[in-house]
Amino acid sequence: MTLSFWRYSHLALAVFSAAFLILASVTGVILAVDAIQEKTPGYRVENFDSITLGETLPVLRKTYPEITELNVDHNQFVTLQGIDQEDNDVNAYIDPRTGKILGEPIKKSEFIQWTTALHRSLFLKETGRFIVGFISFLLVLISISGFALVLNRQRSIRSLFSKIVKENFAQYYHVFLGRLSLIPILVIALSGTYLTLEKFNFFLEKTDSEEKTEIVKTPTISKKEDSSIFKTTLLSDVQKIEFPFSDDPEEYYIITLNDREIEVNQITGTLVSESKSPMTTQLSDLSLDLHTGRTSILWAIILGIASLNILFFIYSGFAMTLKRRASRIKNKYGAEESKFIFLVGSENGSTLRFANAIHKQLLAHGEKVFLAELNNYAAYPKAEHLVIFTSTHGLGDAPANANKFISLVNKTEQQQKINVSVVGFGSKSYPDFCGFAHEIDTELAKQTWAERFLELQTINDKSSEEFVVWVKLWSDKTGIPLYTTPSIYNEVPKGLQKLKVLDKTSISDTEHTFILTLQANVNAKFTSGDLLAIYPANDNRERLYSIGNHDDNIQLVVKLHPSGLGSSYLYNVEKGSIIKARIINNTAFHFPKKASKVALISNGTGIAPFLGMMEQNKKKTAIHLYCGFRTETETVSGYKKFADKMIQKQQLQSFHLALSREDNHFYVMDLIKRDADFFMDLLMHGGVIMICGSLAMQKDVESALDELCLVKTAKGIADYKAKGQIVTDCY
Repeated sequence: MTLSFWRYSHLALAVFSAAFLILASVTGVILAVDAIQEKTPGYRVENFDSITLGETLPVLRKTYPEITELNVDHNQFVTLQGIDQEDNDVNAYIDPRTGKILGEPIKKSEFIQWTTALHRSLFLKETGRFIVGFISFLLVLISISGFALVLNRQRSIRSLFSKIVKENFAQYYHVFLGRLSLIPILVIALSGTYLTLEKFNFFLEKTDSEEKTEIVKTPTISKKEDSSIFKTTLLSDVQKIEFPFSDDPEEYYIITLNDREIEVNQITGTLVSESKSPMTTQLSDLSLDLHTGRTSILWAIILGIASLNILFFIYSGFAMTLKRRASRIKNKYGAEESKFIFLVGSENGSTLRFANAIHKQLLAHGEKVFLAELNNYAAYPKAEHLVIFTSTHGLGDAPANANKFISLVNKTEQQQKINVSVVGFGSKSYPDFCGFAHEIDTELAKQTWAERFLELQTINDKSSEEFVVWVKLWSDKTGIPLYTTPSIYNEVPKGLQKLKVLDKTSISDTEHTFILTLQANVNAKFTSGDLLAIYPANDNRERLYSIGNHDDNIQLVVKLHPSGLGSSYLYNVEKGSIIKARIINNTAFHFPKKASKVALISNGTGIAPFLGMMEQNKKKTAIHLYCGFRTETETVSGYKKFADKMIQKQQLQSFHLALSREDNHFYVMDLIKRDADFFMDLLMHGGVIMICGSLAMQKDVESALDELCLVKTAKGIADYKAKGQIVTDCY
């Protein structure tokens, strides 16, 4: 059966039964807790499983002159009904070894009785019992279809519990908890279905003429102990004992065991008659034990957790469905009139998100674009470009909406040459990374009408940075300008950290930068050189700022732009307020641990991580700081004082300042050319140069360094970049 069959079956069953399953699960959790609480009173005696009837019956008959009935419940609490030595009626839990009264049976509370009735029949009597039983049967089918989906995802029973690629919270835990809860939920569903069928006499018992009852004639009274049933029957195997009314040998014990009912001579202990319980009765008892957890605290706990998981599955399942529906395709132009055809293969809608982003941009440029699923592949009479965005399901398989594509390609011939590009989405956690994209790329290469426009591009774990690489290539070759900022292709982030604003400096006519200090959560891990991502408009527009670690707080240096989305937002926050952001680990720009000498080069806003790096330089690595500013403002004076302090602590070797708008103006590039020998010596002896600030500054600095390297070493800076000796973090 196809994946789509299992998925739509799973969804349809869940939608139909969701309301009833919520009700059954909530009441099931309550009843599981009640089953656990039932066992908390200490009415079960030690070594209960070793007590025989021969040990307990003589003691009880001696202690109680008249006994009507003895019951052993599912908790192995023994209840005796009779009359004591003082002619008082007794109905109590007793110690079967001594006859001592341990407590009185407690009636279920009205709330538990109400919950039980709701769980069993919805207060609708037989109609309700049928509905509950039918929903239990649907839960069996939901479990089977869910197992089929997980098996298809993981590819084999052997890989069932292998790593799950986390696409989002709902998807990950739906699969993870589904694997763990499958057996308990199947047990709940099957036992509930059986109990309903048994209630409606679906399993007909044999008639008296058909049922075989073995009758054992009463033998001559014998004193042989070996023949006594009392000596060989354990109390733990007993459900109920009805005592004889008198000492008459013709009055027998009637003992109901787990699998049969027997009559036993009260004097000799010999078996008089035996009637085996119908198989349906035994299965009914077993189903009740499994469904309620009444015989085991551990099993009751498992059933309670499984019931909670059912509630989570309902939430996560619908969350996943709504996520897919949110990515529905909307077209302005038809397939027959469009120049650009985008086809998408996606299992859960995430790949469609990337295709939609390009689709909207082309429409904004006035292009005619058609977007569809791969299974809707057809002839496109006016198409000039065919772009395929596809994920891979399981181990190299097609997603559900793309499993017919290969056969459709071989059946449908395009009538004109079309430029073809394939973009594969997948996870390197799977061995067949982007396997289906490779299969499509190979198949299209065989088609006479297909002209390869770009080589296959693969994207790992929905990386917007990797996707932008393809966007740049495709945009350059088509001449259509597209956004190349990774944040445009990111989802609106969730689970952002809360950061408290500790301090913020002000701007002035001469000072356009401000310093913002934020307090992170105690569990947050960050270091100087990491990035802080903020979302000022609460959408997918992301702004990144380099972090300086100052006394374990986040320090940012930000230039206020009049129309800047991120800088305006940060400047307007009040001291003591809370902002939401996420910290991005930026290992490529962390302070080098093994370099003997490091040169730090920045302009105004790029100095923040370098201030933190100097402060954290407890090993006293030789650091040389080169900074460029326009004028010497109060903030710049503060940097000079901080640099002097670091030099005194030997955490900074030298500080070089370039002021471009002062009388004796200098640029950072002038300082680099002035100290050309220093920089060349640093690079040739394994030192590291770190550059942070504006892209324009980076371009000028790299140009100056490249020129020096070519003159002094006959090598460009590309060689040093490849070795990790020149690293940048500029925007």
